[in-house]
Amino acid sequence: MRTLIPSSALVTAVTASLLLAPSAHATPKGDNGTVKIHNATTGEELRKNEPKVCSFYLDAFGFDAAQQVDWHIEAWANNDLAKGETVKSGSLTLDGSGHERTEDMTLPDGQYKLFWNFEGENGKAKHKVFKTDCPADEKPADEPGKPADKPADEPAATPNEKPSEPAPAGEQPNGGASPTESAPASPAPAGQDDASGDLAETGSGAPVGVLSAVAAALLGAGGYLVMRRRKAQQS
Repeated sequence: MRTLIPSSALVTAVTASLLLAPSAHATPKGDNGTVKIHNATTGEELRKNEPKVCSFYLDAFGFDAAQQVDWHIEAWANNDLAKGETVKSGSLTLDGSGHERTEDMTLPDGQYKLFWNFEGENGKAKHKVFKTDCPADEKPADEPGKPADKPADEPAATPNEKPSEPAPAGEQPNGGASPTESAPASPAPAGQDDASGDLAETGSGAPVGVLSAVAAALLGAGGYLVMRRRKAQQS
């Protein structure tokens, strides 16, 4: 006797096979995210890629929770660096939803390539080629691989000089004596009196005229006495 399969059981089996089939072709764990290049002014919630930027950041979406990521950027074309030279690198730990972003960064004008390696990846790293093109007033000051310009020589600092103190009275600023103190007194010309105006006395202090008068008086008295004596003898 033939056993008949109920139609309900057949429908259930077909449905199960259809539901399970996509899982066999699902993206392996670790490779189910994407990374975008964003201009610095673009919101990090947007999933668009911007291949031409000035200041920019890297934005990851849809990876496994708390996944570890290592990334680096290489020079690619249209710049002064050798192709394949690493110009930026870093690492990230993604959040619980597999999302995270880097800090804003800049590069000299040119073409570059991002390499995005992460824990549990299957196959090659994810990558993105992009170009930086900044207006003249927004170009980065430092270029990777080039030495920074030597700063201009600074003028030597002039030490503060202590202001000179006023010289004490009677002294010149250079320590010499005042002209009034250093100049010798001028000698008095020959023949002039000293400060009192008197001549120096010599010999006796008596005036010559008085002595002459006394001598004349004595001579007169002597002559008178001689005359009286002669008269007395004649009488």
